[in-house]
Amino acid sequence: MKSLDPRVTRLPEIGNNELEQAKSALDQFGTFEVFVKPKDGKPFQHEGALHAPNLEMAYVLAKETFTRRFTCSSLCVVATKDIAVSPMTEGTQNVNDLLEPAEANTAGEAFEIYYLTKRGKQHIHVASVTATSPLHAMHLAKENVHGNQIVFNIWAVRTSDIRFTADEDKELWSTLPEKKFRDAADYRGGDKLNQFIEKSKQQ
Repeated sequence: MKSLDPRVTRLPEIGNNELEQAKSALDQFGTFEVFVKPKDGKPFQHEGALHAPNLEMAYVLAKETFTRRFTCSSLCVVATKDIAVSPMTEGTQNVNDLLEPAEANTAGEAFEIYYLTKRGKQHIHVASVTATSPLHAMHLAKENVHGNQIVFNIWAVRTSDIRFTADEDKELWSTLPEKKFRDAADYRGGDKLNQFIEKSKQQ
């Protein structure tokens, strides 16, 4: 019996190499990374990943997936394959100390740099630099970002590869007012508990 499940029918039969074919377009969606700026003046922070057929659709899905229940100042997306990643360190070892030398020998282009400064947290945007390569961009960030905080991992992304929120896109969130009723704090449980205790004492 032939399966109707496309996840099965697109696979070649075991031992029959003649049936192996190149994957058709959009057979598997690419992976994209999503960054959100919660408020003006705050840096972009990595929010998560999703699958989409292209960058523009990834932007739309990111809005629906990561900002459906709250408003934000801006979001942006980039294909995972377009992110240059440094080694990952542990303990008190700073990844900046492990970067190989990088030479600036060609015309530069804009890069965005994201640092992971706490294990278990997300990468946060720390600098925009003009560099000749992702590695060169990481070195420039090391020189320009001051502080003694340990960096465990670095992402470098060409600015031109990122789909940012344009001014005309911001109306996407106009239909999403803050839903305070979803927050536990809005129910003032502590106040109600104190009222109950005071009432119990009076009885």
